[in-house]
Amino acid sequence: MMDFINFLGSNLGDFWAYTGFANATWQHFAMIAIGIFFIYLAVAKEFEPMLLIPIGFGMLIGNIPFNMEAGLQVGIYEQNSVLNIFYQGVQQGWYPPLIFLGIGAMTDFSALISNPKLMLVGAAAQFGIFGAYMIALLLGFDPMQAGAIGIIGGADGPTAIFLSSKLAPNLMGAIAVSAYSYMALVPVIQPPIMRLLTTSKERVIRMKPPRAVSHTEKVMFPIIGLLLTCFIVPSGLPLLGMLFFGNLLKESGVTRRLAETARGPLIDVITILLGVTVGASTQASEFLTIDSILIFGLGALSFVIATASGVLFVKFFNLFLKEDNKINPLIGNSGVSAVPDAARISQHVGLEYDPSNYLLMHAMGPNVAGVIGSAVAAGVLLGFLL
Repeated sequence: MMDFINFLGSNLGDFWAYTGFANATWQHFAMIAIGIFFIYLAVAKEFEPMLLIPIGFGMLIGNIPFNMEAGLQVGIYEQNSVLNIFYQGVQQGWYPPLIFLGIGAMTDFSALISNPKLMLVGAAAQFGIFGAYMIALLLGFDPMQAGAIGIIGGADGPTAIFLSSKLAPNLMGAIAVSAYSYMALVPVIQPPIMRLLTTSKERVIRMKPPRAVSHTEKVMFPIIGLLLTCFIVPSGLPLLGMLFFGNLLKESGVTRRLAETARGPLIDVITILLGVTVGASTQASEFLTIDSILIFGLGALSFVIATASGVLFVKFFNLFLKEDNKINPLIGNSGVSAVPDAARISQHVGLEYDPSNYLLMHAMGPNVAGVIGSAVAAGVLLGFLL
């Protein structure tokens, strides 16, 4: 009888050693709390639910404690585990170009084609990337890490993952979560900056209606865009190539099934895999570090710089434009590539000051330019850092 009790006690002890309760640390619970907070923001506040729910739930998955020495093959960093296989798409940079294919297939570049000077607004907002890069260098990060951190300022999650997988794989989890977090917080971060940097007169500037864009122009744009950007930054080809290819599928008018697949089922599947694996990569032992905290701080700073740069550039540019051709500075924030949320913020803030002044179509110009600009910036960083 005693032997049976000892045997049973031994088995129960072994079982307990395998449970999450026995292997949990405060760090696991901290990350689980952050994951639940992300889900709360998505459900209660509707902040980027398509991103924050997969990432938040991925955080829960990645922070279930287990015995690392047991060889259970369940952790995202354990070779050949299911999660590790899914994570290869992040580590090897497969997912971001496929996301860009879907973005291209759902993006209408008409606002940019009809008013090409708005490309400059999108370019100006990329100063946040290089501003954060220089600050990261001053804080002691090496150039490759600083480049990966700086891309957060573009508010472009796929580009941040693509670049960090090449330059700083050990920081990729913190960089990806930071980039997606600030994309979701666009409605919170940007409006105060826009109000602070504009005057009451500037906020009610009315822009000329965009001209109609022909079908030929829409078809030629992705072809010319690919050749121009990739001849300048060939290292951006995986992202820019897929972005413009997706747009050609949409605008050609003869590949509707392919365009529907790219912007529908394909991007949905990749978004799920990307979000869950990025979230799961925030394992407490790998994620809760001083560097991660610094990355979140630098990410916020780069996003603020990017927003301010776009608004201030429009104010500067207006000095050289005729009175009837001026640009409303409230669309300067949309130079970041959080499509279409940043453009919606331009519209929302503009309507606060003039309920009949609709800025959305104008803001979509620099917004889609920001998508191109962040990919070009990533190519530039890859070009001189690798």
